[in-house]
Amino acid sequence: MNQKLFSFLVLLFFASSTSLAQNLYQTEIENWKQKRIDYLKSEEGWLNLIGLFWLHQGKNTFGSGNEVDIKFPTNSIPENAGYFELNGTTVTLFANESTDIKVNNTSSKKAILFSADSVNVFATYGYLKWNIIKREDKIGIRLRNLQSPLAKSFMGVNRFATDSLWRIKAYLKKPQINSNIFITNILGQTNAEASAGKLIFNFENKEYVLDALEEDNQLFILFGDATSGKETYPTGRFLYADFPDTNGYTMIDFNKAFNPPCAFTNYATCPLPPKQNILPFAVTAGEKTYGHH
Repeated sequence: MNQKLFSFLVLLFFASSTSLAQNLYQTEIENWKQKRIDYLKSEEGWLNLIGLFWLHQGKNTFGSGNEVDIKFPTNSIPENAGYFELNGTTVTLFANESTDIKVNNTSSKKAILFSADSVNVFATYGYLKWNIIKREDKIGIRLRNLQSPLAKSFMGVNRFATDSLWRIKAYLKKPQINSNIFITNILGQTNAEASAGKLIFNFENKEYVLDALEEDNQLFILFGDATSGKETYPTGRFLYADFPDTNGYTMIDFNKAFNPPCAFTNYATCPLPPKQNILPFAVTAGEKTYGHH
């Protein structure tokens, strides 16, 4: 085999390998996008939220009428359906005799919806579903419409073109002692969250650092960049990464950067990126902004 032919075959091999790798990566991102759409459209997604009602201590009446403390959508439930009693941090549902509310799929006139020991308790009536959320000293009802037109018609979020150059190798520098990252949410509440470490990576020959949290057995990153408030959601975006390998390395894939829940609904309580996680350059990858929340 002459040298020219050999060189040509080598180039052809590497071109084919590169093309295959790009196609596989494109498929990976397309699959990720579809799972993201499926989640947002699901019962537990963010598209069907229609209310968030903070409770006060004692009796909180609810229903679809105008004489109750918490007003559900008109004609969605009896005008006076019952009340929620908040006692300390325990929330108990008291349903009127004429109101067939189900708690975890079982009809109930009285049930504890939230306490120190409760896990995944939800209530339903017709197409409505609700559960209790707690944010520091605030406890409230998160209400969903399981027939949400938005969830039914949702087709996805505009995105930047997928580019594998935004899949960047990073080193996780773990804290030598337990340390915290202070995270503020849109309610103005600040919590000290346990730090998983600092992700150190290079972009255009400069070193950058992102503080990471741990969530759902992954690294969780809240970040902003020069596209925030322009092409992307004003307060920043979210991103997950795998835990590092035995040498401390993982991949930050900005093509999988996604909008916070607050981009889809006014009834979420999103955390905001800490100041040190605001990148000075434009991350032209991942989801663009959606809606006007």
